[in-house]
Amino acid sequence: MPDLPLVKSLLLIVLLLTTLPVAAEPEADSKPQELKPISLGQITPLHRRKLIYLAGQPTKEDFPLLQKDGVKTVVNLRTTKELNWDEAGYVRMLELDYVAIPFLTPETLTPTVFDQCRGILNDQARHPLILHSASANRVGAIWLVHRVLDDDIEYDAALKEAQQVGLKTPGYIDQAKAYIAAQRK
Repeated sequence: MPDLPLVKSLLLIVLLLTTLPVAAEPEADSKPQELKPISLGQITPLHRRKLIYLAGQPTKEDFPLLQKDGVKTVVNLRTTKELNWDEAGYVRMLELDYVAIPFLTPETLTPTVFDQCRGILNDQARHPLILHSASANRVGAIWLVHRVLDDDIEYDAALKEAQQVGLKTPGYIDQAKAYIAAQRK
């Protein structure tokens, strides 16, 4: 006859082992991630790296989808004159954080704009976040600086990513390059 206290002990051990949580895989965001094009609502273009979405202009219908996807902060690089609706009011009504850092021409892409954007992109408490402009051209300029100075990747690789995001304007590239050079002094 088996020893009853021993059987009870073994059953208890088996029960404990089968009910203990299994160690989870490390979160995907702790692994290096590449910049990837993604699809969400009508936003085009739209890329994501870790918890940062890089985008053209979302529609009003896209913001609840972004919220559902976990976005906490919306950073708009467009001027109020470019928008024909109250994006700030709508986003705040959804209880998302809204930050406007508007610039339009290369001359208005100043060191202050780069500083403000880098501060937000590097503030993990604001993530996940979306950085958007009309076509992601301006987003690409900010992304170029962020990747070189904050993520320490080579300029040519960062430029390629920025162009993938939407960067097209040579003047924005010049401003980004000048800002990077000034920060490295």
